[in-house]
Amino acid sequence: MESVANEGKAAAIWAYLTIIGTIVAYFLNNDSKNPFASFHIRQGLGIHITFYLLGIIVSWFDSWLISAPFYIFIVVLLGYGLIGAIQGEKNEVPFLGSQFQKWFSTIN
Repeated sequence: MESVANEGKAAAIWAYLTIIGTIVAYFLNNDSKNPFASFHIRQGLGIHITFYLLGIIVSWFDSWLISAPFYIFIVVLLGYGLIGAIQGEKNEVPFLGSQFQKWFSTIN
C-alpha cells in the first residue's frame, strides 16, 4: 500500500491546490489509475464543488460574519485533505467525504 501511495502522491497533492489543480491531477492519474490518487482527486473535487455551491449562497448575505467562517471551513477541509495526501493516508474529509467517494465514483 505504501508504494501505491508514493506513486500517486504527486497527483493527490495537486488535487487540493485549486480546481485547476484537480483537473491536472485527474489527467496525471488518467494513465496509471492509481487508487490513492483517485481517492484524493474525488475528495478535492468534492471540496472545490462544495466551495462554489456554498459560495453562491454565502454571497447573498454580504456579511463577513457569514463569509469568514465559510472560508475558514473550506481552508480547514483543504488542509485536512492535503495533509493526508502528503502523509500518504486516505482520510475522508469531515461531513461529506464519504459522499464525495460515492458521487464521484466514476473517477478512477
